[in-house]
Amino acid sequence: MVAFCQPTMLEPVFVRSLWQGRAMSTPFEQAAARVGAGSDHHVEAAQLVAQMTLDERLGCLDGDTPFWPGLFDMTAGGYYRHPWPAARVERLGIPGINFADGPRGCVVGDATAFPVSMARGASFDVQLEERIGDAIGAELRASGATYTGALCMNLLRHPAWGRAQETYGEDPHHVGMMASAFTRGLQHHVMACMKHFALNSMENARFTVDVTVDERALHEVYLPHFERVAAEGVASVMSAYNSVNGEWCGQNRHLLTDILRDEWGWDGFVTSDFIFGLRDPAKSVAAGLDIEMPFRQQRALALDEAIETGELAQSDVDRSVERIVATLLRFATVFEQQPSPDVVGCAEHRALARTVASASTVLLRNEGPLLPLDASSIDRIAVLGRLAAVRNLGDGGSSDVRSSHVVTPLDGLRSRFGFDRVVHADDDVAIAAGADVVVVVVGYTKADEGECIEAPGADELGRTIFPPIDHPALGRSVRWTPPPDPVRPPAASTDNTSNRMAPGGDRLSLRLCATDEALIAAAAAVNDNVIVVVVGGSAVVMPWASSVRAVLMTWYSGVEGGTALANVLAGEVEPTGRLPFAVPTDAAHLVDFDRDATEVTYDLFHGQWKLDRDGHAAHFPFGWGLGWGDVEVVGAVVSDSTTVVVSVRNPTERPLSAVVFVHAGVERSAWERPPRRLVCFERADVEPGSTVHVEIEIDWSMLDVRVDGDWITESGDYVLDIGRYAGDPAAVTLTVQR
Repeated sequence: MVAFCQPTMLEPVFVRSLWQGRAMSTPFEQAAARVGAGSDHHVEAAQLVAQMTLDERLGCLDGDTPFWPGLFDMTAGGYYRHPWPAARVERLGIPGINFADGPRGCVVGDATAFPVSMARGASFDVQLEERIGDAIGAELRASGATYTGALCMNLLRHPAWGRAQETYGEDPHHVGMMASAFTRGLQHHVMACMKHFALNSMENARFTVDVTVDERALHEVYLPHFERVAAEGVASVMSAYNSVNGEWCGQNRHLLTDILRDEWGWDGFVTSDFIFGLRDPAKSVAAGLDIEMPFRQQRALALDEAIETGELAQSDVDRSVERIVATLLRFATVFEQQPSPDVVGCAEHRALARTVASASTVLLRNEGPLLPLDASSIDRIAVLGRLAAVRNLGDGGSSDVRSSHVVTPLDGLRSRFGFDRVVHADDDVAIAAGADVVVVVVGYTKADEGECIEAPGADELGRTIFPPIDHPALGRSVRWTPPPDPVRPPAASTDNTSNRMAPGGDRLSLRLCATDEALIAAAAAVNDNVIVVVVGGSAVVMPWASSVRAVLMTWYSGVEGGTALANVLAGEVEPTGRLPFAVPTDAAHLVDFDRDATEVTYDLFHGQWKLDRDGHAAHFPFGWGLGWGDVEVVGAVVSDSTTVVVSVRNPTERPLSAVVFVHAGVERSAWERPPRRLVCFERADVEPGSTVHVEIEIDWSMLDVRVDGDWITESGDYVLDIGRYAGDPAAVTLTVQR
């Protein structure tokens, strides 16, 4: 479906220029130079593998850190102090990988916490997301990492998913476009890993659940975005913990070999998810998983014997090692370049975080309009809510960023409007009476949603797969020194949490807690000018929304979130975010979600598609968001078979920004399918009183049907709805014969 390309950073001329004039001291460097001059990276890798001993080859198939010392280090905060090495062969100069995470910023040291991925998905700004990837990639590389799991891109099947904040939204085209941009930015500096492959969209049951999915749902809904990023030249894939159609993802040959490599032609290496990612170490190698992460663990105990008994062929081992080394050769420039440590948490990256926080803010309601505020006429702003004055950056698990300086909503408002004009209380509504405006900050924290560190089944699984604690090479008595901190140590906590990961997990409800909803009602009862600011990682059901003047979704907005919020409320910047999912009026209108399920079926419908099919109007549809005025889609034409040119007019007297969405469907289709699917989108900035013409490439592949291993393009009338959000009644409609 998607044409493949190699990353631009690896063009031979560029690689060759880096190696020219250097003394090639190791076999790896010599091979990298030849690859830079045009030699095939797989041929060169095979020659390096042929020089390895069996022990060296097997050593490439798991982490370089002994299990128990590594586990103790990680759980004591080492995850946030240094990268995690694997596949290093010092004798041949093979550098291996140094892993550090980073969906919202480098997890090592005092790095920049950007808004979470879901927030950035709400920007619908592909160019901005590439800049974010470049910044996070630079901070990762400066911190000693050469490889990152920053690219979390599982589809948001249900908003209660604890790690919803780590992905971009519910639509595969949108997720694929944003993730591809992030990949391009990251891979200027580090090798990127897309995760979790595949169908990992629930958290508490991630170690135990089996997902049943048919061919159409798998390929039309849950894999298109992964295929797009594979085509972008991503270096690596991380398998998921869960099982798919009865086989664990870490040993699922259909996913890891038949689809990923044989069908898509992807070129890279596969790693396991951390610690609990394998069930059968020998079977996982044969299925196509290359590196067990992050420790020497199950494979270190089992693979020697598996080769001796014939359970595992050495050719399977050699194939995996060759793929690892070939990828390292393809990305050899990563090891030659390392930014200064000064880039970590630098002022330029904080400014970028502030920009994207504003671009991600979604104005859901603005009666009057109340916003933007006229700062000159404001004497007193009352700020309510337990989340107004605390750092609240999101998940406390593998994506946590320990930034030392965070601008809270209260900080931002006091800095912008004046300390003497902004009063605050967690829940004393008396301060709202007589205030010019009331800002109520509500929502979630890492205690409510996030990676489930202590997921059900983990203890039992650990007893099954962990090495003996007294093992001579992997046990706790092994003398092992963690790598030195490459940059500053983790920031001192200002939210009363230790270096340990937060419990996280899937949400129990899509509603705010009763205390938050009561606070909103109490504020609205004493003041007519209430602005509700919702913090969280995905959809919130809001039956109270019509009782207040304004509602904003600000997500987990990063280190500059408070400043961005204040700038939006004051009208200095426009809130240009749009919802990357649909918000229902009732959670019952979405797919069923049981966070303790052991079995679940994923079908063709979820989110906006399910609402459309079932005839339920969304409270806020996919793509919804207000600005400082309404642009108008006044015309559209399909200029050729793959491009639509959309005319967008700004009838107001101030500059406006909009996102143009093109949804499409097949009239009288012979196949069950969503009535409309997103096939392209584009941002448009429009000056006052002017019209711009936005050219967008249509991704028709989103409407192909997968049957018996083939893709079918159905003949007939394809209807395009071109508007400001899904179901926009003012959308321009075009019909294209295909």
